[in-house]
Amino acid sequence: MEVGRLVLNTEKTVRETCIVCSQEKATGIHLYTSFVCIDCEKDMVCTETNNPQYKYFVERLKKVNTPQIFS
Repeated sequence: MEVGRLVLNTEKTVRETCIVCSQEKATGIHLYTSFVCIDCEKDMVCTETNNPQYKYFVERLKKVNTPQIFS
């Protein structure tokens, strides 16, 4: 059985803006139409609920539920 190889072209990498850190990143997850970079995802997963940064993450993630209205 032959196994294919995935080749990434770094020149044409799609970059998206993270809703948490507001930086353009190439890797992460999508929550509905929002993007969270892999670095912020790791920080959120490791943050304890008693850490002040936890509240910051919750506030930033509220953007996911807020529909964007363009007028």
